[in-house]
Amino acid sequence: MRIGIIPGVLGLLCIALSAQAQHSDSVRSVALPEVVVAENYQQLQNKKTTLTLEVAGRNFLRKHFTGNFMQAIENIPGVQAMDIGSGFSKPMIRGMGFNRVAVLENGIKQEGQQWGADHGLELDAFNVDAVNVIKGPASLLYGSDAMGGVIDIAPVQVPVENMLFGDVTLLGKSVNGTVGASLMLGIKKNAWYTRLRYSEQHFGDYRIPTDTIVYLTQKMPVYGRRLKNTAGWERNINFFTQYQKEGYKSNFVVSNVFQKTGFFPGTHGVPDLSRLEDDGDSRNIELPYSQVNHLKVTTHQQYTWKTFVLSGDMGYQNNHREEWSAFHTHYGSQPLPKTDPDRELGFNLNTFSFSAKGLLVGSSSWEHRMGWDSQFQRNTISGYSFLLPEYERFTTGVSWLTMYRPDNRLSVSGGVRYDYGRMRVFAHDDPYLATYLQEQGYDAEHVELYRWNSRRVNRNFGDYSLSLGLVWTPSARHLLKVNVGRSFRLPGANELASNGVHHGTFRHEQGDASLSSEQGWQMDASYQLKYGRLSLYVSPFVNWFSNYIFLRPTGDWSVLPHTGQIYRYTQTEALFAGAEASAEFSILPALSYRVSGEYVYTYNCDEHIPLSFSPPAVLHNTLTWQKKRYMLYAEWQSIAKQDRVDRNEDRTPGANLFHLGGSLDLPVAGTEVEITLTVRNLFNTRYYNHLSFYRKVEIPEPGRNFQLLIKVPFKKLFK
Repeated sequence: MRIGIIPGVLGLLCIALSAQAQHSDSVRSVALPEVVVAENYQQLQNKKTTLTLEVAGRNFLRKHFTGNFMQAIENIPGVQAMDIGSGFSKPMIRGMGFNRVAVLENGIKQEGQQWGADHGLELDAFNVDAVNVIKGPASLLYGSDAMGGVIDIAPVQVPVENMLFGDVTLLGKSVNGTVGASLMLGIKKNAWYTRLRYSEQHFGDYRIPTDTIVYLTQKMPVYGRRLKNTAGWERNINFFTQYQKEGYKSNFVVSNVFQKTGFFPGTHGVPDLSRLEDDGDSRNIELPYSQVNHLKVTTHQQYTWKTFVLSGDMGYQNNHREEWSAFHTHYGSQPLPKTDPDRELGFNLNTFSFSAKGLLVGSSSWEHRMGWDSQFQRNTISGYSFLLPEYERFTTGVSWLTMYRPDNRLSVSGGVRYDYGRMRVFAHDDPYLATYLQEQGYDAEHVELYRWNSRRVNRNFGDYSLSLGLVWTPSARHLLKVNVGRSFRLPGANELASNGVHHGTFRHEQGDASLSSEQGWQMDASYQLKYGRLSLYVSPFVNWFSNYIFLRPTGDWSVLPHTGQIYRYTQTEALFAGAEASAEFSILPALSYRVSGEYVYTYNCDEHIPLSFSPPAVLHNTLTWQKKRYMLYAEWQSIAKQDRVDRNEDRTPGANLFHLGGSLDLPVAGTEVEITLTVRNLFNTRYYNHLSFYRKVEIPEPGRNFQLLIKVPFKKLFK
């Protein structure tokens, strides 16, 4: 019997922790007097969960802030960012991304077009104060979309005193002329806490360290070393209000994120050299481009008794994404649309989410968590091209986990979850394709077979996850965790029913309506040592999947013109393994050295080749000097070459990058102005991100970048 291993457990405890850490704290402070209050937040969180957890706090986010949320937290070992130009990114954890990583904000999973390699994450980076990253399967409490891990944006900290407060933040970047600003205003008055944030960023075409790129053996010029039509802008607003009195807490959140960014003309269809000529304006946005608006309304309700906490979350999201490109057709019979003729693709996804959780502290040794969540999605489409059909998706699941802690050194936890899902896909036919095939001489049987972009699908799924784990702290110096579990993932709409040209991946992608739910076994372990000036950390993991879903090149040529062969979603036995490790040593009271690394090994057991989108090994060496209000650091980032690639996937050479940075807290008029200056890619090195959207067309990553971040906080206490 083959067993892979990682954190099905991971999904249970860290999840429980991140979902309700603030709730359980209030209960445990009464019921468990052995909690050591001298420890910091991250140490307490790690003790309370058997999951591999990384906490990125305010100082970490300030040091790595770029205006892009994912590019900041990819500095956490095991976390990678799939870049879409210089403006947007999407998360990967230990080599898993897309619909396998859940992103939570205010207790609600962020729902958009996660399946697309060219679809970013619609979040306001200025509105993030702390992040809990769960590395490994977390299906137990968050459902199937958390199979690869969870990125949980921690709730804001409410001030103790009554006050009026806020901040003004300014951002500037040289690589693409970014100009950004964010304004936050808040008030805390007795039981009420309210804050409002508005953010906006504008950026131009970004610079790359080359004047020529090669795609399909064709050389394409990059005028002025600026990648044409990669400019963009975003505008975000967030309103948060909370009422808390005695055992009752309630909050209400409304947020809206709008992003618009251009696509390099060479990434849509066959490159046309005439479209790459310099137009003299590095900040305009021409066709092709994408735009997305993400509206989210959520509420959290919670009541705490002496030994029981009951909470619930409800949310509504509307994710409206469109891709615009000058109208073109591969079929002579397709007419110009009467309205919005250049809208190539449109997806309008509405999501309703509900969840309820209960936490029971039966004694100082036992703790039980029960949960239920449900979600309904409806996606409609528009545009003159086709990729993904209209669909409806319903999922619901129940979970239970328990934790036994006989003393402050040992805790054991286990849990189980069952989910039910229903996917309904609507049929969609293309009469223009049918006419084209008839003109090409195909017989009636082939015409009827291929005219349907999508067949009607009505599938039901049911699956379970379970986990068992322990945390052992024999002394203040040592912390050991082990997790074993089973997880699953329900297939997405794109995997079941997509059928068309996806310009984001430059191929004809085709779903398979017969796919079953993805299932795997995992084992995850971590060890921490703190000894004097030395801190060590290592976290190995192994995941084995009996039916991992991936895109396989079929060798069959598409009947669609100018598309090449078909890539079809299929299932295979697969293995993921690897580790993250770090060591930090205090050389002097103000000087420290840290080295950290990560490695992921993927293997397609059926075809005996690696899986696609496997991140390369990375090593960070950082020297930091910090004293009172000052901080300086120098970093050497070594990226290994990636030769372990899937069929038709490009190999990527390695690179050595150097970064510098520093910060200063400057006392001004009764407040401390935070000034942070960084230089990324100091020597303007030409290198490639193996996970980048633009990797396929041989476009290197942005060049040298100077960034200045200024934050001016203010507050006024009420008498």
